[in-house]
Amino acid sequence: MSGVLNERACRLAEYLLAKAGELKVIPHTLENGATIVDCGIETPAGIQAGLLLARICMSDLGDVQLVPGTLEGQTLPYLQVQTDHAVESCLLSQYAGWKIDVDDFFAMGSGSMRAAAEKEDLYRILAFGETPAKTVGILEANTLPSVNVVEMISKATGVESKNITLLVAPTSSIAGNIQVISRSVETAMHKLFECEFDVHRIQAGYGIAPLAPVAKDHLSGIGRTNDAILYGSSVTLWVTGDDKSLQEIGPSIPSSSAACFGKPFLEVFKEANHDFYEIDPSFFSPAVIIFQNLDTGNVFQFGQTNTTLLKNSFGF
Repeated sequence: MSGVLNERACRLAEYLLAKAGELKVIPHTLENGATIVDCGIETPAGIQAGLLLARICMSDLGDVQLVPGTLEGQTLPYLQVQTDHAVESCLLSQYAGWKIDVDDFFAMGSGSMRAAAEKEDLYRILAFGETPAKTVGILEANTLPSVNVVEMISKATGVESKNITLLVAPTSSIAGNIQVISRSVETAMHKLFECEFDVHRIQAGYGIAPLAPVAKDHLSGIGRTNDAILYGSSVTLWVTGDDKSLQEIGPSIPSSSAACFGKPFLEVFKEANHDFYEIDPSFFSPAVIIFQNLDTGNVFQFGQTNTTLLKNSFGF
């Protein structure tokens, strides 16, 4: 296939680069021609950079906004995400399914570059792939990638290094914090996919999650951002088809279906030796999932939030 997701993501990344000074991001050009954009390591970046990161992650097939909210009386911004292309924006682009591990550099990779690499089974199952001339990826990391990292991505995607753009932000930054917490709908979509639900039944998605305070370090940020999704997010999906399948699969979708539910994410992460891929995958889900069946008009809700845990995690 041609690079539809990559084309959209690259256009938005080019806009980010054109506004680099205003957005407080710092572009670097490596010796192989790749563009690395610091979005929160040696620069404060900011809210607008974070919102753009989230949209680039979704290949510009979703809308991400900050909206007002409260957490047990404490005023707090919430991140609102909506998309009419949940499969493409969330599963095929936004999901952080590519483990980037080269030399001493590690990051969770997301964005449209995944569709070019097709390293994950979901691309085979969903019969999707791209062969773009240019690609862009988002890396959740607290250091910038080297030439060797880019060369690995180039080999995997078939894209020349000079045509690769990588946007990097740690969770302990404003932009990185926003980018991670904008994944409420994505976590629901991936959980449904893993439960072998026909994700093409999903016509639209909406999610909202509390924006955690920016943590003092990357590890603490991992804890807070994941807690925001696992214990504070609510996702609504508009679906077609029968009610019975929704009622049957519903209880297994929220984070409360995991045995480790009730523990702060940082505790679970430490028990897994700081390896995301060793954590029970059923845990990566929104706190609440709501199905609105377009064919029957019926609504089904599953899961629960945990505001006490959130307040402790956020330091309130």
